[in-house]
Amino acid sequence: MEKFPRTTVGGVSVSRMIVGTNWFLGWSHSTKAKDDYIKENIAERRRIAEILEVFFRNGVDTVMGQIAHPPLAEAIREAEDRTGVKAIIVSTPALPVNPGTPENGFDLGEVEKVVAQQQQLGATFCMPHQSTTDAMVDRCKRVVRQMDPVCRLIRQHSMIPGLSTHMPEAIVYADSSGLDVETYISIYNSHGFLMQLEVDWTCRVIQEAKKPVMTIKPLAAGHLRPFQGLTFVWNTIRPQDMVTIGTMSPKEAAEVIEMSQSILEQRKASIGLQETRSKASVK
Repeated sequence: MEKFPRTTVGGVSVSRMIVGTNWFLGWSHSTKAKDDYIKENIAERRRIAEILEVFFRNGVDTVMGQIAHPPLAEAIREAEDRTGVKAIIVSTPALPVNPGTPENGFDLGEVEKVVAQQQQLGATFCMPHQSTTDAMVDRCKRVVRQMDPVCRLIRQHSMIPGLSTHMPEAIVYADSSGLDVETYISIYNSHGFLMQLEVDWTCRVIQEAKKPVMTIKPLAAGHLRPFQGLTFVWNTIRPQDMVTIGTMSPKEAAEVIEMSQSILEQRKASIGLQETRSKASVK
C-alpha cells in the first residue's frame, strides 16, 4: 500500500486523511449506550495506540481532537514509539467563554493557560473548538469576534492557528476579515448530519475557502456506510482539503485507508466485502 497523499497547511506537510478521536473517547453522537461501550472497551491507551499504529504506518500521521483528554496523549506517544513516526497534532481546545466575552473579549490569562498546555502536549495546530468559535460568530457584523488576540497567543506559543466550526459563516467571515488563521475544521457529509446549511451550500463554502479545510464527520457519525460517505467527500473537496475519520479497531483503520486510496486513485479497493446469506444469489 502506498503512503497516503499529503497536503500543506500553514507551511506544514500533513496527511490528507486525519485521524479523528471521537470514537476513541466515547462521543458517538448516537446513544448513551454506545458512548458507554466506547468508554468501557476502546478508551484505553493500549487499544487506541494499536489503532493509531495502523494509521501511522500507512502515512496517516495527523491526529485531531481534545489532546489533553486522557488517555489520548499517552496513546499517541505509544504509537509514535511503536512506529518511529512523529504525529502531527491538531488540537481543538475549548476556551473559557461567558456572556460578556463577545463584547469584552476573552480573559487572555486564562486563554494562555489553555494554549500553553496544547504546546506542552506537542500540538502543531491549535484550533479553538466549535463551542468557542461559534459563540463568537456575529452574523450582523459578519465577523468572528475577539479572535485576533487568541490567534496571536497561538502564534506566540509556536503553533499554527485555525478555527473549528459547525457554522459555515465562520469560514466566510474569517476569510473576508483577514483573520490570522491557516485552516478551518468544518462538518461535511452527504447526509447533512449536524450541518447548518444544505450539503451543496456547505460544499460551496469549502470550495471557495481561502485556506485548506479539514472536513469532519464524513460518515455522519455512523449514519453512512464508509463506501458511500467516503466516495462523496473525497470527490467533492479540493486537493488541498482533508478528511477526518475515526475508527474503533485496527482493521477498520486499514479498511478506511485502503478504501480512501482506491477512491482517490479511481481503482477497485483491495478489501473484502461483508458477508450475509442474502448475498448468495449474486455471488
